[in-house]
Formats: sequence, structure tokens, C-alpha cells
Amino acid sequence: MMSTVVIYYSGYGHTKAVAEKVAEGANAQLIVIDNNGDIQESDWQLLNDAKAIIFGAPTYMGGVPWQFKKFADASSKAWFTRAWQDKIFAGFSNSASLNGDKQVSLQYLQTLASQHGGIWVSLGLLPANTLAATRQDINNLGGSVGLLVQSPSDAGADQIASGDLDTAVKFGQRVADIARRFN
Repeated sequence: MMSTVVIYYSGYGHTKAVAEKVAEGANAQLIVIDNNGDIQESDWQLLNDAKAIIFGAPTYMGGVPWQFKKFADASSKAWFTRAWQDKIFAGFSNSASLNGDKQVSLQYLQTLASQHGGIWVSLGLLPANTLAATRQDINNLGGSVGLLVQSPSDAGADQIASGDLDTAVKFGQRVADIARRFN
């Protein structure tokens, strides 16, 4: 059986909402990084056994929050033993601004995957970049490296644009499909 894991940190609930949509598309298990930057001990085995790992983190001040970085630093045990070598990886980030420097966070997630010897999966969707495009369109933020989501700072997670959430489901499907092809 294929196994995909979405591991994420969510400070205000927006990244959680996106992670759930990505997991829905990938038929994946969710692992939550808590407010102390920790995961359950049993979650390490889920990550080791997974065929695909999808990272998710908000972008704060141009990068992933310290809670995600603490998890990433703790993954050095898996790095040392090459436990995640040749796994499929992907990632997503959201910020309050349309740009919000999310690309920097995605590059960090991609670098983390590469350090583990992983194979990175891009978003793989054309951008909705015409005059008629709206926030309800797939890939309306024009991401390529991974999934980009915008969550206005004065709006709850239930107000994330439908186009971003629909893109999250398609992204999860793509990652799971590529993981199936590789295994």
C-alpha cells in the first residue's frame, strides 16, 4: 500500500486547513508539529515508512517558523542514516500577503528534502494568469516549485480562497500519483 504523509505546522489554523486539503487529495496521513516544534515519537516511524512526505508551513518573516525548523533539525537522525533517501517530497506554504516571500519557504523545504536525498515534486499546474482569472481559479497565485496559498491576516481559515484549496487537493493528487509511479 502506498503511504503519503503530510507533516505541517500551523500557527493560526490556516496551514492546517490547507494540509487537510492536500491530505484529502493524496489520501495521506497528517502529522502535526505542535507549538513546541515537536511531533509524537510514533510519527518518526510513519515518516520513515512513508513513500512520500509533503512538508507544510506558513511563511513568517520570509521563512518557515521556528517550530518547523525544530522538526527539520530533529530530522538529522533520519538524514544521518539516510532513512528518507529516494522518497518523494513536496511542500506548500501560505502567507497573509499575495507574495509574502513564500518562495523562500518553498526553497527551504526543497533544500531540506534534497539534503535527505529526496526527489522533489513541483506543483505541475499552469498558472491562472489571464485578465479574467480570479482567486477561485486553480493555481491563481502562479506557483511552480510547490503550492502557494494566501490567507489574509484578518480572515479565518474558513475564508481561504476556493482556488487555493482546490489547488491543494490537485497538488496532493499529483504527489500521490508520482509516488505510485516511482514505487
